[in-house]
Amino acid sequence: MELDYHAIGVRIRRFRKEQGLTQQTLAELSEQEPSNISHIERGATKLSLPTIVKVANALGVTVDDLLCDSLETSRAAFEREAAGLLSDCTHRELRIITGTMRSLKEQLRKTNANES
Repeated sequence: MELDYHAIGVRIRRFRKEQGLTQQTLAELSEQEPSNISHIERGATKLSLPTIVKVANALGVTVDDLLCDSLETSRAAFEREAAGLLSDCTHRELRIITGTMRSLKEQLRKTNANES
C-alpha cells in the first residue's frame, strides 16, 4: 500500500487548525519552511520520515494519527478520532449519531456480503 499524501496533508491541516496554528507557526515548530507546510497540506510533496515525525511532534499527535489512512492496522487512531468527535456532543446529538452509525454499519455489512 502506498502512502496517501493527500490524506496526510488533510489531517495535518485539520490538526493545525484545531490548535489555532498558522502554517508559519507550524513551520517554525517543526523546523520546516512555511511553503513546505503548504505543499504538505495540499499533498503536493512527499514527506520524509523525519519530517512526519517533526510535524507530529509539533502538533502533539502520533505518527499513527497522521498516517492512519495509509495503514492497514490503524484502528486505535480512528477510535481516538471518533472519541474526540463525540466528546463535546449533547445527549441528543449522541443519540442521533449513534443511530446513524448503526444504520451505516448495517448497510456496509450488507453491501460487503453482497459483493462476496
